[in-house]
Parts: sequence; structure tokens; C-alpha cells
Amino acid sequence: MERRRFLMSGAALGCCAAASPLLTPVAFAAAPWDTRLVVIILRGAMDGLDVIQPYGDPALAGLRPNIGVGEAVDAIDLDGFFALHSALAPLHPLWLAGELGAVHAVSTPYRDKRSHFDGQDILEAGLPDLSGGGLRDGWLNRLLQQIPGLEADVAYAIGREQMLVLSGDAPAARWSPDARLNLSPQVRRLLEVVHHDDPLFQTASADAIAIAEELASDDAIAAAAQTETMMGDSPMMEGVSLSGDHVKLAEFAAGRLRADTRIASFSISGWDTHDNQRANLARALSRLSDTILTLRAGLGAAWGQTAVLCMTEFGRTARENGSRGTDHGTGGAMLFAGGAMKGGQVISDWPGLGEGDLYAGRDLLPTRDIRAYAAWVMRAATGLPAETFAGAVFPDLEMGSDPRLML
Repeated sequence: MERRRFLMSGAALGCCAAASPLLTPVAFAAAPWDTRLVVIILRGAMDGLDVIQPYGDPALAGLRPNIGVGEAVDAIDLDGFFALHSALAPLHPLWLAGELGAVHAVSTPYRDKRSHFDGQDILEAGLPDLSGGGLRDGWLNRLLQQIPGLEADVAYAIGREQMLVLSGDAPAARWSPDARLNLSPQVRRLLEVVHHDDPLFQTASADAIAIAEELASDDAIAAAAQTETMMGDSPMMEGVSLSGDHVKLAEFAAGRLRADTRIASFSISGWDTHDNQRANLARALSRLSDTILTLRAGLGAAWGQTAVLCMTEFGRTARENGSRGTDHGTGGAMLFAGGAMKGGQVISDWPGLGEGDLYAGRDLLPTRDIRAYAAWVMRAATGLPAETFAGAVFPDLEMGSDPRLML
């Protein structure tokens, strides 16, 4: 049998492993800051106009007669102009506590082509465009590359998907709810023999074994049990469905972030609402709500030092389509949460939704680069100079004034 095929065949080795642990180096070390940063990529283009509804704009209701806005669909008033989608009602107490907020009319620099793949690549790479082979790494990884003396990673990419935002030269660990690596002593010895002279796999398999051992350690098991207990003790978890992968991702992230990990990133899909948006968006928002509440419960006291950013590749059309949905657009919204954030506010330089206000006559006009908000949050979390984020982390970014999203 060809050796690499043999190595990647879990059945042949008697082990069950996600591919990623075999290919991803991992180590643990303390970071020189305390703030926990969680970046959730909402794949599929979340409709910011429905999630944080600008129902005070007189044009919105006319653009969306079937999807509905405001009181007609039980949206929750936030400040007299914006309203929260009813599916996020479980998060409204966080809004009232100043732990949930949003920025609106934002986007990456991506324009006009409206491809999910390109939009997500630009969002995670943090680049102005995709020219010049810029997909070598992501902006969270470039942040890690800027920290002197950080010899081991403090970041986790969680889930089955490759997270470009954490890919790059700096080491970042990876975990999936399906990752299991159960090796007998005989199989482990076989791996050592087979990999002995292979520079590609020798270190990778050793690291994978180290991951499995660390996650199966008494400390890790105790931490997982503690997370479950904390979730069970939280009154806000009473309405949370515990069956989905998104809860497992959040639960794992919370356990790691209570310890040495300082950055975690994962994605939630299901935001491409071309038809029947009212039902489909509600389901996606329920998953997001459960995810944030799980993070809050599982982090415990560390929630007070946590910033959660929920970002999507672009917004959706201002006007609903013939299928009671919306199509790929441009401007949208970013949600943020966490005890370290200044929630209870929607920050926006609102452009309006009138015919002359829309981008290309169809989309919400972005009035600020979403990367600027991420940059200022990371600036506050890490204490690194602003120039670092406007150059090395986000090339050619104009950060503008500090919106002071963090306490």
C-alpha cells in the first residue's frame, strides 16, 4: 500500500481521526494579555437588515412587505430606530446588560461580484482584494505573528472546516467535534516506525498524538465536566438546545478559553436565505443565540474578559425577492457580545434605504470597513500599536477613529 494513503486511512490503523489533528501542530502557552477573543464566521451572508432591523427608516417596510419588519414580526425595539429580530430574544437580556451590540452598514472591501467563496476568502484573509496571491494566511494568524516571544500558539480553530482566518505561519491548534484519535500502544509504535524517516509526517503525527493525549488527560476531562456543570447551572441555558454541533463548538471553546487559550474561531452556516427568509433566518439565529449563551455560561467569570465578534462575508439585498427571501448584497451588520464589550448600542453612520441611498440601486451602502472594528477590538485586547493592525494584520486598512467597542 502506498505509504501516505496508508497513513491517512484511519480504518487501516484501527484509529478514528479527523484529518486535521494529523496535520496541525499544537502547543500551549500563556499569552501576554487576558482578553479572550472569539471570532464566529457566519457563512452564507447574514441579512443584517433583518437581524438588526432599521425599522425607523421609512423605506424599510416598503422594501420588505412579506418578510416584515418591526412590531409586525415581533422584533424587539432597541433604541427607537433599530430592532432586534425576534429569534434573538434570548439574547435581549445581554443587550440590557450591555453585553450585546452591533455595528451596521459595514462590509469588507469586496464589491459587486457577490460570490460566497470570494467574499469569505476576503473576510478571513482580511485583505482589500484577492489579487497578488493574498490567501497565504488569515488576519488572526497575522496577529499571532506580531507578538514577540510567543513561542507556542494560544489559538484554536474549531470545527470541521478549514478556518483561513487562523491559517498561516503562526501555530494554531485545531479541533473538531468529530475528532477522535484512539491509538493502542501497538498502533502508536507502528506510527513511530512508519514515520521515523519522513520529515512531513513524523512531527505531525507526534503532534496529533499529543493533542489526543492532552484532550484525554484528567485535566481536560475535568475541565469539560466543569463546563457542563456551569452550563447546567446557568438559568439562561434553560431554552438552549444542546443537540447541535454549534453548541459543542462553543462548549469546547469555552473550556479552552477558561484556561490558556486566548483566541478561538469557528463558523456557523445556514445564512443564505434566498427563499422563505422568515423561517430560515430564524433557525440560523436560534443557533447563533444558543452558541453565544453557551459561551457565556461555559466561560463563567472569564466572560467578563471576553469579546465575541460575529462576522459575515457580505449583506443581502435591501428589497426582498419573489421567493420571500433576499439575494446577495453588499452592506450588512456585525454582532458583538461579551462582558468586555460596550454593548447596548448599535453603532452606525446610517446611509438610508431610499432609492438614491442604496449601493448600486439595490444594496445597503457600506459606510465603514468591518475590518476597522475588528482591528480596534484587537488593539484594545492586546495593547499592540494601532499601526500593527493597519499594516501587518490588515494591509492597507484605514482604521479611522476608535469606536471604543471595549470597556
